[in-house]
Amino acid sequence: MSESIDSYITSFSGLHRERLEELRDILVKALPEAQEKISYSMPALFWKQNLVYYGASKNHIGLYPTSSGVEAFKDQLTGLTFTKGAIQFPLDKPLPQDLIVKIALFRRDEVAKANHLGRFMAVLNMMTWTITA
Repeated sequence: MSESIDSYITSFSGLHRERLEELRDILVKALPEAQEKISYSMPALFWKQNLVYYGASKNHIGLYPTSSGVEAFKDQLTGLTFTKGAIQFPLDKPLPQDLIVKIALFRRDEVAKANHLGRFMAVLNMMTWTITA
């Protein structure tokens, strides 16, 4: 557990704190390989890069899974307010746990694929350079 994330969450009270604790629990269980950290002044889960961020606003809890995380699930966000990179969960409604887990796993898999492709391209470039040198 990260003290700075604990501090962030305990700076809120009532439903804000409850929803933040619940969202943190969902994300940490879904992404056990990820590390918690503060980034852009809000909690984030990091594995090779930041996967998702989350935070509290006046009337909602926000999940920030980057634009790809929102785009991939926009058809499942009916009834929620969302933008290119953010999803808002109203304080007075239960968090959609299954959807949150799916989004988190999507982001992890997306980063894993990009990382694998990046390594492949580096090896390919090295091989090309060796052949032409």
